[in-house]
Amino acid sequence: MDEDTALWHRLADLLPDPASKEVKDCWDIGEQECGLGLLVEGLLARQVPVGGTDRAQISVLAEQWGERERLTPGLLRCPGDGAPAPVRLLDGDRDEAEVLTGWSEPELADLVLVPWIGCNRCGRVLLRAHVWEPWDDFSYLAERYVISTPDCDAALRILPSDSAGEAFAELLHGCPEA
Repeated sequence: MDEDTALWHRLADLLPDPASKEVKDCWDIGEQECGLGLLVEGLLARQVPVGGTDRAQISVLAEQWGERERLTPGLLRCPGDGAPAPVRLLDGDRDEAEVLTGWSEPELADLVLVPWIGCNRCGRVLLRAHVWEPWDDFSYLAERYVISTPDCDAALRILPSDSAGEAFAELLHGCPEA
């Protein structure tokens, strides 16, 4: 079993059978978007406590499969497990999202950044960088992922649009306080 499949199965196992098997089956047949929806709906319906790292990891998977915006409200309503976690999901209501501008890095000059996941150990923040659209909202897809200083005033690392998982892994495992 490869690393991606193992992660999917571990998250699916947060649910009891047969719901867990249904989520795993979605992975096997290439229906990840459906599987993520079933996972979040199942966690919420059963009020399964979700740890901070798992909540963030589910959000990253949802981002990778284009489902983050749709699934985040339900994911945020899932109860926490009360255990300390190295990271926390910051992503709230899109209408109330804190948008940061004015970054000095050339790659970020025309983008708006939205805090997404915070490190509880060192305070660094993983942000999504978006284009500000003419209809007065940020783009659906992120253009870049940025790991910033705790006060979000400088980029420590800028990753391309297909690097949500890599950015999360760096935030989680590359913490200087770990």
